[in-house]
Amino acid sequence: MMRIGIVAPSTPILPDDAEAVRAIAALGYPDVELIFDEQCFAVHGHFAGEDGHRFAALVEMANRPDIDAIWFARGGYGACRIAQEAVAAMTGAARGKAFLGYSDQGNLLACLYREGFDHVAHGPMVADIRREGGDAAIARALDWLVARDPAACESGLEHGARHAAFNLMTLSMLLGTPLEPDLAGHVLLVEEVSEHLYAFDRAFFHMATCLAPRGLSGIRLGRVSAVPENDRPFGMDAEEIARDWCARTGIAWLGRADIGHDADNKVVPFGLHRAG
Repeated sequence: MMRIGIVAPSTPILPDDAEAVRAIAALGYPDVELIFDEQCFAVHGHFAGEDGHRFAALVEMANRPDIDAIWFARGGYGACRIAQEAVAAMTGAARGKAFLGYSDQGNLLACLYREGFDHVAHGPMVADIRREGGDAAIARALDWLVARDPAACESGLEHGARHAAFNLMTLSMLLGTPLEPDLAGHVLLVEEVSEHLYAFDRAFFHMATCLAPRGLSGIRLGRVSAVPENDRPFGMDAEEIARDWCARTGIAWLGRADIGHDADNKVVPFGLHRAG
């Protein structure tokens, strides 16, 4: 029996979300038990409980010897407030586990990867059950967590290359902080949602100028969705912005990527990719 622990380091989910995901898991992986910490349903202002509550739930679940993987429930905002201290409190029992999430959980993925955790991946979360086509996202996440199914992964990952993936705004904000991982020699995949194009441009400027001197191998752009209308056209679309900053900073532009804030979001394991 494999046990997957689910915690919410940022914002809460609903009990109905948990039940819907349990139903999918029961059909596809009847030998897998999903352990939802009650903290996932706590509400404290914006957050899924106070910082101390979220910290304690994450660390306890990560350190439990009977839990095989950690699946983040939802993004939003809040993981950066606890990530550094939480990862520092994790024991050897946590290091063998897989950790899966995206969006705001990029803060935790970054810190885990920085600290040498070997099974960190950008990919669907429990709350994706709410999306149109969310059943497929949940099944994809379980396929990777349980079986490391290559079909769950982004199809453009290159054998023998190192990869990492983030929401652009999340990555931009954590650069220069104690959460920043070493991305030298990595192909970086980024995606974005619900940001004006001028904000996307600003974040790309910060990311590219910070990472270019550090030996980034290249950038691939995922989907940039739900872009709000500004009071005037920006004059470039998201791909043009990405290409422009890659050219300005000397980072290789490597094309598009199949990740994003949607049900088609594919899994990107951090680190060295071995096909098959």
